[in-house]
Order: sequence, then C-alpha cells, then structure tokens
Amino acid sequence: MLTDAFAPLMKADPVAFRVKFRKMAADPFAFYRGSACLFYADVTPLDDPWVNEECARIWIHGDLHAENFGTYLNSSGRLVFDINDFDEAYIGHYTWDLMRFCASLGLLGWQKALPEAEVRRLIGRYLRAYLAQLNHYVSKDDDEDYALRLDNTTGPVHEALMEARLMRRADLLSAITVRDGVERTFQEGPGTRRLTKAEQDKVLASFAGYLESIPESKRFDRDLFYEVVDLVGSSGFGIGSAGLPAYSVLVEGTSQALDNDVVLSMKQANIPAVSRFVDRGQVERYFEHEGHRTVISQRALQVHTDPLLGYTTFDGTGYVVSEVSPYEVDLDWSGISEPSDIASVVDLLGRATAKVHCASDEDSDQDLVDFQVEESIAAAIKGRRREFTEAMVEFGISYAATVREDHRLFVEAFREGRIGVSAT
Repeated sequence: MLTDAFAPLMKADPVAFRVKFRKMAADPFAFYRGSACLFYADVTPLDDPWVNEECARIWIHGDLHAENFGTYLNSSGRLVFDINDFDEAYIGHYTWDLMRFCASLGLLGWQKALPEAEVRRLIGRYLRAYLAQLNHYVSKDDDEDYALRLDNTTGPVHEALMEARLMRRADLLSAITVRDGVERTFQEGPGTRRLTKAEQDKVLASFAGYLESIPESKRFDRDLFYEVVDLVGSSGFGIGSAGLPAYSVLVEGTSQALDNDVVLSMKQANIPAVSRFVDRGQVERYFEHEGHRTVISQRALQVHTDPLLGYTTFDGTGYVVSEVSPYEVDLDWSGISEPSDIASVVDLLGRATAKVHCASDEDSDQDLVDFQVEESIAAAIKGRRREFTEAMVEFGISYAATVREDHRLFVEAFREGRIGVSAT
C-alpha cells in the first residue's frame, strides 16, 4: 500500500523518502502519522452504522491525530488553538476523523505506558467532549462562536497559546534570513537552493496567479504588501510532505521596514489519502486542482483562516501558498504524561474536532456540504450515543494494536529494501 501511494514521489526524490521512512521507523506513532493511506485502506471498506446519507459526506480533516493541533493567529488577529495541517482534508465520513484520532490516542497511551483501562477512559472522554460540543451547535444558531483562546483554556493548551503570544516576527526572520545592508534575503544552506533565472520567472508567474486566489475580503489594501523581495527553492517539510517541490517567498509586508517582511511557503499539494478509496466524482469536479482543494477545505474547516492562504499552479500542478507564521506552536506531548493532564487536553481536543466539523457546513462559504452537519450527526446516532462511544473506544484500542504490528513489519521491510526505496 505504501509503495502504491508514494511511488511517483519516491521516484522523483528517493532521498527525501529515505528520510521520511526513517522518521516513520522511529516509533509506531511516527509510522501512523506517515501512513494515512494505510489507515483508509483499512477503514473505508468497513460497515459504518454511525452515518446516514448526509454525514457520510461532510468535510473531514483527513489526518486527525493527537499531534495535528496547535496555535495560529487568525485573520481577526486573535491567537487560537485549533486543528492544523489540512493537506489531507476531503469529503468523507465524520467517523473517520474520530476513528483516526481515537487510534492515535491509543498509540500515545501505549507509548506512555498507561494501563489499557486508563487509555479507554481517555478515548471515551475525548468522544464525550465531541458530543457535548455537538449538542452546543444543535442548540445554537452561530457555528463560529466557539474557539480555544487565551481566555478560556487551561493546562498545556493554554501554555501553547502563551508561548505563541511571546513569539516575534523578528525572531523568525533572524532564523531564516540575513540582512545585507538595507536588504533582507534568505539564508543559503541545507534546505534551500538558489533558482535559475528561468525557474525564478516561472515561480513569479505562479505567484501572480496566487494573488488572484485571495478573496477580496482578505486582501491587504496596499500592493506593497505582496512585493517579492527574495525567493528560493525549499525542502525539509514534515513527514507528510516528503518529495513535494516547494518554494519560500519573502514579501515586503505592511511597510518597507525590514522587520515587517513576511515569509510565504508555496508547496505542491498532495493527493489526499482518503480520495484513493472513495467515489471522487462529485468532489473532483468541484476543484480545479489539489491546491484549490486544500485551500477550499481549510477555509471550510477553519474559521477566520490565514488571510494569506491561497493557491496557484506551477507547470500545471496545484500548489498551496500560506504564511510561515511566527505564531504557530504545536501541542507538545512530551511533557504531558499523567492521565489527569491528558484528560484536560483531550476535553479541549474533542470540542475542537466538533467545531471544525460543524462549522464546515451550509454556514460556510463553500456549497459542497449544504446541510447542517451537527443535526445530521445527531440524527445518525440518536438514542445510541453510549453504544457509539463504546464502539469508537474499542476501535481506538484495537487499531492501535494493528498499527504497532504494521510498524514492526514496515521496519523489517524498509531495512530489507522491500518497499520501493532502499534503506541505504
């Protein structure tokens, strides 16, 4: 399955995939993060008694696991803790997001050596928080009034928001750029490459196309903001982006003051894992390309998205453009080990999951999902919420065990050169 999903990218950049696979070999959770295609190969054929015709086709995150949460600065200037990384977003069963998260919590609990009974309680707590927030949306007219902010969070989530608040744009710029007199340019070294004149011209043409994709409501008033100062080829993105071509673009920002410069990422969009296993007809006709799909998905799932989020094409392939923000802090699970601390976190993550599902319906700007998601899910599990929760908990525990065994098989196959990219 991994070879089938990744073969074109493996061929294009075998070195990047050796790095990706070594990261995946580190532990079962890292393997799980990089193998969404395997998850959907396993779950999409399963009978799903918890969906009806409507909630079998909602916007889903597509790669929801415990490490895909963090902070961002929304278009209103407010720091928010939310689900992040929408590269795998698509239309599908709402249960697939919940199943993927529950299994990730099962893996996390196992790696932290928690008793199985405790892990079951934590998964159940996440699900009950999800259902409680679902109830909120059923009873309220406004899907956008809930967010995890500095004023309504505690524990590790609040600490991540506080850390993000202390971040400075100047620090990000100092880390990846250099000043040459009155000009700022990208640092050269591992992970960056200078472009030929021909490639630079093509990137600039694609950048012009990106500017057309920014909604008028989110566009900055001054043309100066989008003036390109420097650009380079980039690499070194996360596990899921191995082998995908990318560029970094430095733009002027709100003024010509050097500390206002903004860094944008222009990255080739990937084919979402779930799309390999579902009927793609209606969904694919809606989008121009994968970059368009990624951006529309994020705008549907994430309220008040990055105003710089947009899409373009490069050599006929879809790309996503977004800010490399200094205010993004991922949830760090390394110091969250006690069940009481994990419980406080999963309460918030369950509510955040319900929020992205319920905000991405007829109240959002897209029209692929033109019904009230919360009402559809509530109807699908009406009178069966306890049974639903028990089934999701059981899946989380059992699939975590499957992933641990798959990880063992993967490591053996990679070491022996049997999955498409030699380990040496």
